[in-house]
Amino acid sequence: MVPSSTYRVQLHAGFTFRDAARIVPYLRRLGVSHLYCSPIQQAASGSTHGYDVVAHARLSDELGGEEGHRELTEMRRGHGMGEVVDIVPNHMAVGGRDNGWWWDVLEYGPVSRYAGYFDIDWTGAPGKDRPTVLRPVLEDQYGRVLEAGAITVVRTAGAFTVRVGEHELPLSPLSLGDLIGAAADQLGLPELGELARAARALARAAPPGSDRSAELHRRADDLRDRLARLCREEPSAAGALDAAVRAVNASPDRLDLLLQAQPYRLAWWRTASEELDYRRFFDIESLIGLRVEDPAVFADTHHLIGELVAAGVVDGLRVDHIDGLRDPLGYLVRLRAASAGVYTVVEKILEADEVLAEDWPVSGTTGYDFLARVNRLFVDPDNESALTACYQQFIDADAPYEEVVHAAKLQVLSQNLASELHSLTRLLATVCRRHRRHRDHTERDLGDALSEVLAAYPVYRTYVQPGRGPSAADRDHVALAVQRAGRRRPDLDRELLQFLGQLALLEHPGAAEAEFALRLAQISAPVMAKGVEDTAFYRYHRLTSLNEVGGAPGDFGSRPADFHRHTARTAAHWPETMLTLSTHDSKRGADVRARINLLSEMPKAWADAVAALADHNQRHRRGRWPDRNAEYLLYQTLVGTWPISAERIVAFMEKAAREAKVHTSWISPAAEYEQALAGFARDVLADRVFVHLLEDFLGCHRLVRLGRVNSLAQTTLLLTCPGVPDLYQGSELWDLTLVDPDNRRPVDFRERARLLERLGHEPPPLDLGDDSAGAWKLWLISRLLDHRQRHPAAYRPDPYRPLIVRGPRADHAVAFARRSLTVVVPRLIVGLQDDWQGSAVELPAGRWRSILTGESVDGELTPLAHLLRRCPVAVLSREPA
Repeated sequence: MVPSSTYRVQLHAGFTFRDAARIVPYLRRLGVSHLYCSPIQQAASGSTHGYDVVAHARLSDELGGEEGHRELTEMRRGHGMGEVVDIVPNHMAVGGRDNGWWWDVLEYGPVSRYAGYFDIDWTGAPGKDRPTVLRPVLEDQYGRVLEAGAITVVRTAGAFTVRVGEHELPLSPLSLGDLIGAAADQLGLPELGELARAARALARAAPPGSDRSAELHRRADDLRDRLARLCREEPSAAGALDAAVRAVNASPDRLDLLLQAQPYRLAWWRTASEELDYRRFFDIESLIGLRVEDPAVFADTHHLIGELVAAGVVDGLRVDHIDGLRDPLGYLVRLRAASAGVYTVVEKILEADEVLAEDWPVSGTTGYDFLARVNRLFVDPDNESALTACYQQFIDADAPYEEVVHAAKLQVLSQNLASELHSLTRLLATVCRRHRRHRDHTERDLGDALSEVLAAYPVYRTYVQPGRGPSAADRDHVALAVQRAGRRRPDLDRELLQFLGQLALLEHPGAAEAEFALRLAQISAPVMAKGVEDTAFYRYHRLTSLNEVGGAPGDFGSRPADFHRHTARTAAHWPETMLTLSTHDSKRGADVRARINLLSEMPKAWADAVAALADHNQRHRRGRWPDRNAEYLLYQTLVGTWPISAERIVAFMEKAAREAKVHTSWISPAAEYEQALAGFARDVLADRVFVHLLEDFLGCHRLVRLGRVNSLAQTTLLLTCPGVPDLYQGSELWDLTLVDPDNRRPVDFRERARLLERLGHEPPPLDLGDDSAGAWKLWLISRLLDHRQRHPAAYRPDPYRPLIVRGPRADHAVAFARRSLTVVVPRLIVGLQDDWQGSAVELPAGRWRSILTGESVDGELTPLAHLLRRCPVAVLSREPA
């Protein structure tokens, strides 16, 4: 069943299944058809988002487990509401004991029964003399931590673990021979000596092999059981083992020798950026990549979800980070079969005119493309040069967005994703040795060429696979990347760049060549995500409302014709795709963007205001800090979120500065800069003159009221355009939130339920400028969702028809018709003053009734002033003939 609408909730220990069950009656009254949950499988302890799954086979204990989810299911079913669930096929949290698969890998290394579940390079990294996996959990250099006594071995019954601060790792049963032997020698107990011999025999039996691996695990389990039983029955044996452990802990040399025998390498956390030997999620070393392309891994990670779907408990799936997978199409085909074709959307960022592959068996994306398309509609493209000049003059720099992106990608590749780049470069070197025209390139040559091509990718990735030829889009994107790389770096070998392009498109046979193409596609996605979304978006602040996931700050604005063209394509190809304006990943709430977008319509007034604010705040600066770029970001943020507390602003500015990676970063925080930035933000918000200047600017230009008009207009598009609208938790009222964790703060659902109860069918009897509670937005959403529920045929897949708007204000309205629905919303409203100067829209023939006001009009050239007289937006339903 395709949802009529969804409501996204973020589940965690502070908002569980039972908490979600309590809001079901409210959501049903609001008109929502499906609850849309963040991941529900067992995540790492204390997880606030659920994307760090540690056990796919069970529902999260912290969320309430099976019992809590059963209560939620019963409540939903009692109110006729479905459930869409977020699933995470790309990665797991390494965790500790909670992730039994990973724990087994740390115990047994390549002979673990789960070694093939994770994307680990056991032998390829330089300097490896045996198969190990890096564990970069130390706070300092390994030797220093070891000699400081911060690494210890601990015995519990018949098992041994390694403790490092908050981290716990297993001591491999394959390495216990000498430790148990030392205890046996001290005590002279025959049974202990027998176990020492068994442990040494276990180590000799370690070579991998599927049958040998199962037998090895059985023998290791038997050794642990026997050792535990002996310790219970013979206290002297337990004492001797503990004494042997103390002796190892007291000797850095002996402890080092024991740690060197483990299937993992303990290391300083900083080594992860260059020496990590497993695929991770972006640059987060605690999230390890899964090989979900393996049928066994797919079966074990999707069994529970499959059961929930088969039982009718789960009605839809949202697939997280589809671009991280080795074979997205293959995965989706398998998922469709396993889920009986249930409603499924994928988290996929589409760049510019990129389109979703039509052979993907899904209903569409999670809606970032719609978010960007709507957002650009409310930015005035005619004022791009003026806003650019204002920004460049303020920061005293000429920083084209394309240059910012390129620099950010290269920095991310050289720092955050250096280990991935090094690994891919080594593989490329292996490939080049097989091709005599490229055999003499050094790894530096190859790394430079790879970096430039990856930095030049215009999209997240290609989708090449052995046995399936590259698509025309793949060819175009790779050709553009190679061309850009050659243009930027004329010193690079052109033939090498062309060779890279050929490899990316699988134009050379060979296993290593194919592996390179597949890994290149998996790496290009995090380069784009980290370089653009998590770096460039925090460096380039010409108009920050455009710096949104799925958006492109370099594309300043669009016109109604562009919006209609893209929306018509969606209606034709992806009519059931998800639509959204805000998500848990948003950089700014939809209403923050709606207000900031107004600045694009008033560049002169904004430039004057910024100059005045900066001049006044000169007294609050700490020497040269903060930099002008951060200051410009601060002023736009205050315009978009006012009123806001100093605590929220300081937290946002710190995160923005660290993400930008210019003066400070998460890896290397610069205390002096961050303190100066925080002090500046606190001082200006405590300055009554500054606050007066800011509020005077907002009031003089009616930015709060006009921002709310923009909000209602974009919300109307969300709820009426082809697709399935999704509301992010709390956004049914004015949503002045910033990037996480700000947008994941607790939501007051009681307040919303009380306000909804007070609303009637008529528009709220107060001016938008006075509606601090958000009654207008809640009323609009409830009216349109109610209509979607009662008249589903009006929103089913059908042709999308742009309507002609005539008159001097024609460019200030967007109008379209569907099967039995007509929608008109305003745009670019600064200076409009509700004066439409006789502009009118050509409604389709017939009699139309307003869903919002109840008024009727005939299909003809209808004045916009009449349609928008009582409500800032118009949604009309065709009356029966």
